[in-house]
Amino acid sequence: MRLQSKLILLAALPLVLSLVLIAVAVRHQERSLAAREHELVEQAYMAAREAELRHYVDLARGALAPLYDKFDGEPDPATRAEALRLLASLEFGADGYFFVYDLDGRSLMHPRQPELVGTDLWNLRDDQGVPTIQHLIAKARAGGGFIRYQWRKPSTDQRAAKLGYVIALPKWGWMIGTGLYLDDIEGTLQALDRQVVSHIEATMWWIAGIAALGIGLISASGLWLNLSEHRVADAKLRLLARQVVRSQEDERAHLARELHDGTSQTLVSAKLLIESAVDGLERRQEPVPAGLQTALLRLNDSLTEVRRISHRLRPAMLDTLGLPAALEQLGREFGEAGGTRVVVAVDDGAEQLPDDVKTVLFRVAQEALTNIGKHSAAREVRLSLHADAEGLRLAIADDGRGFDLDAVQLDPKRGIGLRNMRERVEAIGGGLVVVSTPGEGTLVEARLGAPVAAG
Repeated sequence: MRLQSKLILLAALPLVLSLVLIAVAVRHQERSLAAREHELVEQAYMAAREAELRHYVDLARGALAPLYDKFDGEPDPATRAEALRLLASLEFGADGYFFVYDLDGRSLMHPRQPELVGTDLWNLRDDQGVPTIQHLIAKARAGGGFIRYQWRKPSTDQRAAKLGYVIALPKWGWMIGTGLYLDDIEGTLQALDRQVVSHIEATMWWIAGIAALGIGLISASGLWLNLSEHRVADAKLRLLARQVVRSQEDERAHLARELHDGTSQTLVSAKLLIESAVDGLERRQEPVPAGLQTALLRLNDSLTEVRRISHRLRPAMLDTLGLPAALEQLGREFGEAGGTRVVVAVDDGAEQLPDDVKTVLFRVAQEALTNIGKHSAAREVRLSLHADAEGLRLAIADDGRGFDLDAVQLDPKRGIGLRNMRERVEAIGGGLVVVSTPGEGTLVEARLGAPVAAG
């Protein structure tokens, strides 16, 4: 793994871990607060309902007091009927009413379910098997109080949870009570729970968004760092490539000078000595040995080859007269050696160029002409150097057989010359374009930005 990737990972992991821990802590805290809030709201609702029920029962007991206090025992039928009528008339809301049972579980009055009146409900049980009437009567016998149970709600005709408050009238053997249904409280609490869940989800989304933003910023910073490092590395590679090319050219120039000043001069001295010996023999009219003539011919050939190698290593004209003259000489020599017609067109504005630019363009032209001589079988080659405000363009075009460019680029054993040319041009900030079609010739063009004049 690269160093930048490790740094990004080391920066992102603590952030993600911290946000996950924060999310877990926030979720736990919000759930705890939600449960506490649910409990507090429920307690507040129930306290309000209990106070309301106690108030209603106190009102009913106050309304019955004149009738209840008149008798020490059971009332006469008229008083009993009046008391039941009075309790039946005490209603509050659609589902608020009073009910009366005797202490044996028989229904004496039920304004919402008159069909129950006179029925013994002592053994009535709810869906969970709880004896509802028995529990109500037991609570009344114990001095009265609150009790929860299930009962049919008149407005919906469905069973619902109900909070009842019952008291006993011992002299009459009655239990009277009333109640409030709790389904509206449950609905309110469920809505509150849904709201809390919604808030928790919103908080989680915010944390997730912050995490995504943080990771995005870290990734963007890492990408910027990678790009910066890439640009720096690319600049260093370009500089290194230029230094390598410059070192190669310096070494070529050194070898060319050694060949010219050392080997070439030695060969010239040996040639002069042999020629002097031949002239001496001829003046004395003595026969010249055939080996001596052969040696003289071999020396001439060697001297020509050394000069050719020296020129190819570093043409002196490139340093003395500049790139245009060197290109014209290169084209002329190529045409004379291979019999191919070479047309050279060079702008005057391309004379004053930096040494590295001149060297790279000359080597590109040299490599292109070498490839043409080996592979193209061209009849005509056009070599042009054009300079204007947009930059500098060196183009070498031939009418030879061409080649499959894609196949050459994919084959690691071929296209070495093309890769060398491209690397040389890219090292000085330019680009190389190669266009070739089998049977239609090849174009090699090196492009540079606005040329910098030599100082």
